[in-house]
Amino acid sequence: GNRDVDSDQKLEPTASVKVFMTVLYSLMLVTGIVGNSVTIRAAQVLKRNGYLQKNVTDHMVSLASSDLLVLLIGMPVELYSAIWFPFGSASGNVSCKIYNFLFEACSYATILNVATLSFERYVAICHPFRYKALGGRRTSALITFAWVASMLVALPLLIATGTQGHIPTREDKPVQNLSFCTNLREHWVMYRASIFGAFVLYLIVLTSVAFMCRAMILVLKKPLGSVDRGINGTQRPAKHQSEVAKTARKQTIIFLGLIVGSLMLCWLPNQIRRLMMAAVPKSDWTLSFFWSYVTLHLVADTFFYLSSVLNPFLYNLSSRQFREVFLQVLRCRLTIEHVNRRTVRPSPASSARSLRPLLMKSLRHGRPGRTTISSWFSGGQQTPERLLVNCPTKNLQK
Repeated sequence: GNRDVDSDQKLEPTASVKVFMTVLYSLMLVTGIVGNSVTIRAAQVLKRNGYLQKNVTDHMVSLASSDLLVLLIGMPVELYSAIWFPFGSASGNVSCKIYNFLFEACSYATILNVATLSFERYVAICHPFRYKALGGRRTSALITFAWVASMLVALPLLIATGTQGHIPTREDKPVQNLSFCTNLREHWVMYRASIFGAFVLYLIVLTSVAFMCRAMILVLKKPLGSVDRGINGTQRPAKHQSEVAKTARKQTIIFLGLIVGSLMLCWLPNQIRRLMMAAVPKSDWTLSFFWSYVTLHLVADTFFYLSSVLNPFLYNLSSRQFREVFLQVLRCRLTIEHVNRRTVRPSPASSARSLRPLLMKSLRHGRPGRTTISSWFSGGQQTPERLLVNCPTKNLQK
């Protein structure tokens, strides 16, 4: 009777939920696009002006690019097909397969980029001499591995997903004809293996990143002490344990904790939703199970997309210098001076206006070299430098 009709209507989000999710998704999409785009630009500006190492810049650009692709590919389709027209918006079979493949690949590229960045920082901080011995090709190899591995993870979905109709039943009576982009019954085994395999990879990456973060935190928590290691491995007296170094190390620990927490919080609901899809064939779904899945779908996807929006904010929280340049790029008013010009032409006035010295000097071949933002981008054993942000725009090197 009326109760059956009400139950059927609950399978689709109400109008108020649709409007709310549209506003929320729109805000998240705009914020994520702007944040990650500005992050890419800010990283390039810092690298060009000598304040950010190329390997760190490449990792940041790769991670921000994967976040951008997740938002651009996933959110518009999600808003249309899962929120507004969940039971009648299935597109062609080929486009369904391509969408699932691209979205899965970009999603896992994000978490694998976090893993490769964490691995490189782990080697740099915990094994600095091995880090130097690896050479400059390691970054390109790690980033290539992240993208290739993510595509391999997503490859089974080209076969196991497609457009298919589904009729849930209650008491042997058809309830509603559902036709949408989903996993195919004839490739159920492959789909299950793909989802469970991806979940295992998620756990491995999360555990590995947590382990590496813990190891880095233990190293960074150690006092600077009375000795510091030189370039050739010899020991020399440390100059001092400045308040700047303490602040930089604290920022490192905060960032690492935030990135692990973000991965755990934002990805876990979506992984649970995916496991629900893989655990029970759709032909065995009850209305209560389907309703639970639809409800979890909205929450899980919101948190999942939130992870791609949060990364630029984590960069800004971890480094005051990056935040300053980020805001300059956002306002289209670049006033950062190249590190070489700052070294050649220092002035008391500009020095007084500079930010706190959280940039660390990197030594190459026994000579002062480029600087890197905060100690989580470097080995954490460098001498503080200043970043000038009040110089004329014309001083910015092209």
